[in-house]
Amino acid sequence: MGVPAFFRWLSRKYPSILVHCVEEKTKEVNGVKFPVDTSQPNPNDTEFDNLYLDMNGIIHPCTHPEDKPAPKNEQEMMILIFEYIDRIFSIVRPRRVLYMAIDGVAPRAKMNQQRSRRFRASKEAVETSEEIARVREELLQKGCTLPPEKPASEKFDSNCITPGTPFMFRLANCLRFYVHDRLNNDPGWKGIKVILSDANVPGEGEHKIMDYIRKQRAQPDHDPNTRHCLCGADADLIMLGLATHEPNFTIIREEFKPNKPRPCSLCGQIGHELKECQGIPKEKFGEFDEKAPVFADETPFIFLRLNVLREYLERELQMNGLPFPYDFERALDDWVFMCFFVGNDFLPHLPSLEIREGAIDRLIKLYKNAVRRTGGYLTDSGVVALERVQLIMQELGEVEDEIFKKRRDDEMNFRRRNKEKRRRTRRMNDKPRYIPGGMLAPQPLGRGRPGLGAPSGNVRQEAYQQRMQNFSTSSTDRDLSNLDAAQALKSMMHSGNEERGEKRKHEAVDSDSEPEPEDDVKLWEDGWKDRYYKNKFDVGSEDIAFRHNVANHYVRGLCWVLRYYYQGCASWKWYFPYHYAPFASDFVNVAALSNDFEKDTEPFKPLEQLMGVFPAGSKQHVPPTWQELMTNPESPIIDFYPINFKIDLNGKKYAWQGVALLPFVDEKRLWKALDTVYPDLTDAEIKRNIRGNDRLFVSQSHPAHSFLEALYEENRNDKTQLDMNTSLSQGMGGKVWGDEFVYLTGETVKSPLPQLADLEDNRVISVQYHDPTYEKGFLFQAKVLPGAVMPERALKPEDFEKFNRNQQYRPQLGFQKDSGYRGRRDMGPANRMIRGGANIGPPSSYGQGGQGYRSYNQSNRGGGGGYNNGGYGGYGGRQGGNQGNQGYQRNQSGPMNAFQRNTQAQSGGYGRHSQEGGATGYGYGNASSYGGSYNSGGGSRYGGSYSTSYSGGGSGGNRNQQGNRNDTYGKDNRGYPLPPGYRR
Repeated sequence: MGVPAFFRWLSRKYPSILVHCVEEKTKEVNGVKFPVDTSQPNPNDTEFDNLYLDMNGIIHPCTHPEDKPAPKNEQEMMILIFEYIDRIFSIVRPRRVLYMAIDGVAPRAKMNQQRSRRFRASKEAVETSEEIARVREELLQKGCTLPPEKPASEKFDSNCITPGTPFMFRLANCLRFYVHDRLNNDPGWKGIKVILSDANVPGEGEHKIMDYIRKQRAQPDHDPNTRHCLCGADADLIMLGLATHEPNFTIIREEFKPNKPRPCSLCGQIGHELKECQGIPKEKFGEFDEKAPVFADETPFIFLRLNVLREYLERELQMNGLPFPYDFERALDDWVFMCFFVGNDFLPHLPSLEIREGAIDRLIKLYKNAVRRTGGYLTDSGVVALERVQLIMQELGEVEDEIFKKRRDDEMNFRRRNKEKRRRTRRMNDKPRYIPGGMLAPQPLGRGRPGLGAPSGNVRQEAYQQRMQNFSTSSTDRDLSNLDAAQALKSMMHSGNEERGEKRKHEAVDSDSEPEPEDDVKLWEDGWKDRYYKNKFDVGSEDIAFRHNVANHYVRGLCWVLRYYYQGCASWKWYFPYHYAPFASDFVNVAALSNDFEKDTEPFKPLEQLMGVFPAGSKQHVPPTWQELMTNPESPIIDFYPINFKIDLNGKKYAWQGVALLPFVDEKRLWKALDTVYPDLTDAEIKRNIRGNDRLFVSQSHPAHSFLEALYEENRNDKTQLDMNTSLSQGMGGKVWGDEFVYLTGETVKSPLPQLADLEDNRVISVQYHDPTYEKGFLFQAKVLPGAVMPERALKPEDFEKFNRNQQYRPQLGFQKDSGYRGRRDMGPANRMIRGGANIGPPSSYGQGGQGYRSYNQSNRGGGGGYNNGGYGGYGGRQGGNQGNQGYQRNQSGPMNAFQRNTQAQSGGYGRHSQEGGATGYGYGNASSYGGSYNSGGGSRYGGSYSTSYSGGGSGGNRNQQGNRNDTYGKDNRGYPLPPGYRR
């Protein structure tokens, strides 16, 4: 689920971590679609070795999208999932491994959150269904024509995306077919290893991926310079990526676009909500509606570069004068640990810490003081030093009262500003903004302007007098021009002798006020701690020991979470047994707490987890006799499945932000009740209830194909485990053995979907796979591996100073050092492309381009002719100006100091709209595949798009092929020489 608001805060504070993905699209010629050739070099100017897919982030939007109509059936859902994976694969193009991880059974600590979400989803589905039925009935009574009601059997329950359901079993079968199809037919897949970890493999998807990376890093044959790319939208993936200490780690995710239009739940049309539906038939575009507008364009993808984030944090966490050697990797681990205080999937966040209020920055300040006072770091490879954590919490506890009061003041000021804004908007909408008086005032017919039967007058003189009157009179005097209207209004009012009405009460007048969320705690008032524990825990102020007990459980939870991120699941049984978090000031004597957890615990089985997280409304996904335990009033665990439950807003505004007060599941009672129904399971249900293993797929062109195929030579069902041959698997270790779903060479792979044909003459082999194993107590070191080469730094020291002073901040962008693109100032960080040349800059003015001022070898500045019809300024501009577009650009295929003349550039990348204007990016031309890596010029202050006083851009200054500096100054469009002081 991730950490709310963390990604937005991170991307705003460190904007250069985000870059847009360059994506090639499928081409269609004469109705025939040609897929993208993923065997070609990556268009993003970098190559990735491993691609990891957190599949639940793909499954949910494909099965129940929010911004377009839902798929008609399950077959369409599967096809959409295939297409989504294809799209990501075409962007990233991994060369070694594709790892697809579906959420399996989660640790007990996560099951509580899953339970809350699924109960909420079921309750919201019932409420939405009732609202749809009510609106449908009203519209039918009015005679409206509505689409037929969807049968209950066809309604998709998103809760089925949980391990153990029939849907997840069918999904795994479809994904196995999909992998066979791509490995057999797609040239970009043939040389890679594909690992599929389906829902029967225990563990959350992202943590199964982290386990794989962690265990491969500990192998002696592991390549420390492996380039990783992880696909997922959860914010906690950022912390997980940093925790690996891999130098080349990138996250790909969809760009967040707020306020996307959603289709109506009743008629499926865009533009209105369910409560506003009028039952109007959908407008038809074309004979067969083939020209209907698309609901939403494909959401673009962005890269989040963790190597750039590491550079930011290295600056942020820098500490001088420590009594011990400074280690950035240790400080980075401490930063990840502190982020857990503001939210995670396993613990509620502390009441005094909100990301939007700068909580992480506050913790960093406290952390730097604590490190100096305690003489060491907070964590070491996933193990927490609790005595140092206690010091930070004590200092945070001292300012909690101040934090709560400031939060209240900020909230009240925000409401006041919104209230005033709404009032201004209503006043502007209720009356005309300005009614002119005098001769320009509105007149009845027959008394209009001259020529329309009205007396003549000097309109210009009248306008002049009104302007002078505005300068010399106050706002009250200006209203005298409307005196006639005022007198007319008074005649309509009651006279003084008539009975006056009563004054309206404040509640009637103040209709702009928002209802304040119910809050019995009032953290901003004295006595807030006693009220909090009484209201949330039903514990009196005298029971201080209870508060410390809650804090102790919370601290143990922090230790568990950090161990989970760095070493794997420490205990499948542990969970935080409260709905609310303690205060920082309650962390007393936590240094003595144990940092160890129960050993050799096992996860729930898939069907057992369904019984632990499902409401009774989703009972159709569990075996029939198990359903009775969820609905029968005599069931020994009927209290686990309440139909109605309270949602505590806990000071928040919306229900989804509140806390669902559900009873915690007692696993011993659950298992005892399930013992009575286990004998009723069918063979198919037993197969869905096992703890499975990953599956490894390779094509015949892979070096490991023959080794894996040999596992089936003697016995197809042989389960003997063998060590993976790392020399054939590019250093990947682990155990492999026979797969019950294997298709041998030459066999036909049966298609599970009617839309897809069977695969004949199979050339792909599959085996079961397990990560390398290590002895109990093995500690994975959180450090950069020997031999790892850190990427070239993207941020310059002077850029940090500019950024800190809120000045013009222009760091290097893109994966390559010389990519040269600098995004326009008015474009957000997510719009920066990895390769320049795809963004269009401001047009230059009309007219002829003048001569440029100078160019020299450090920046390779070129010119840009003006475009007579308001064309493109800057180097890679269109050759439409009278002087053309002449400049020099770097020849990428030649030496770095070689330059070629380009006079026929088609279009170019356009730069920031600044005083120097011009393009900074690529200009496409006939001289090389792409234009110069850093080109600037064109619409300058003295003759370009920045100023409309002078027209046209400027062509490049003189430059010889040796790249010598040329200080010859040019002229502007009028023929005047540019001033000598005008330099960059």
